[in-house]
Amino acid sequence: QVQLVESGGGLVQPGGSLRLSCAASGSIFRITAMSWYRQAPGKQRELVAIITRGGNTNYADSVKGRFTISRDNAKNTVDLQMNSLKPEDTAVYYCNAGHSDRVGILSNYWGQGTQVTVSS
Repeated sequence: QVQLVESGGGLVQPGGSLRLSCAASGSIFRITAMSWYRQAPGKQRELVAIITRGGNTNYADSVKGRFTISRDNAKNTVDLQMNSLKPEDTAVYYCNAGHSDRVGILSNYWGQGTQVTVSS
């Protein structure tokens, strides 16, 4: 019962910046961690960044120092600020939300994805 909608993708030149946003609706009060994944053509989907409800973060080595994940629990949003973008960052980016029901059953929900293309 969680719906996720991403926005902010697009075309950007190398060295540029983009900010992705993800808005959650539904059973938002039971969301645990939120994260961003990406998948490039011919590649497996990979975790880019994750943030817990308490604000602890982890990043893939390839984006450390360039990307920043943040969340607003009151607004039920998670953002990914992407700076110093490289062509290898080109991928479809997906928002993910962990969810726990009333008896402790865990599940994950995905957004539809948003395309990020880094090219000159």
